[in-house]
Amino acid sequence: MIKNIVNLGDAAIYCDFGEEVTKDINSKVIKYFRTLKNKNLKGVTNLSPSYNKLIITFDLNETTFIELKNNILNLKLDDETKNESSKISIPICCDKEYSLDIDRLEEKLNKSKSDIIKIFINKTYFCYMTGFVAGMPFLGDINYKIQLNRLETPRVKVPKGSVGITEQFCNVYTFESPGGWNIIGNTPISIFDSTHKKKPNLINPGDEITFYEISKKDYIKFYEK
Repeated sequence: MIKNIVNLGDAAIYCDFGEEVTKDINSKVIKYFRTLKNKNLKGVTNLSPSYNKLIITFDLNETTFIELKNNILNLKLDDETKNESSKISIPICCDKEYSLDIDRLEEKLNKSKSDIIKIFINKTYFCYMTGFVAGMPFLGDINYKIQLNRLETPRVKVPKGSVGITEQFCNVYTFESPGGWNIIGNTPISIFDSTHKKKPNLINPGDEITFYEISKKDYIKFYEK
């Protein structure tokens, strides 16, 4: 399943699963990621999965590139790791106040707001990876009918909780940060909580995500709970 394994600096391994970005390839990355996490191999200090790559950092005082590479090549993948995936439903408010790029989306896609939201919500998304900022999930694959390029000029500040779409992916901004994705709405729930040391991410690689629309009134109620 792994196309190539090479050194990445002095104390990291780069596992290449191919160039394509697909659910099938990413599922293999996640399977290796979860198996390695469960095996707790000697010397491994961190595992970082992406769309089609897995980076493994290690302690040179405990293991070597050759030893770790051999362990990976001889790794027996754990079929039970698939049971670690979760199905999560996320509320999203698409009121004009939160749907910052709806006018752009309507113009570029030649569709009404209601059609865009309907197409967006009527889909189960797969979490390929988290990153960029802590806990931010990258979810695919968006219906081709609403796929669109990034903003020509990124925003300096995107509000926390914003749900953005670009090309085949959507994401949720876990913190206020710069960004160039088309903002379709905002969720009032916390996707990342640093106080939960064991599981700070609500959404993790391999999880399946659906969105459901809520009104601005219901959005505000989430903060009153």
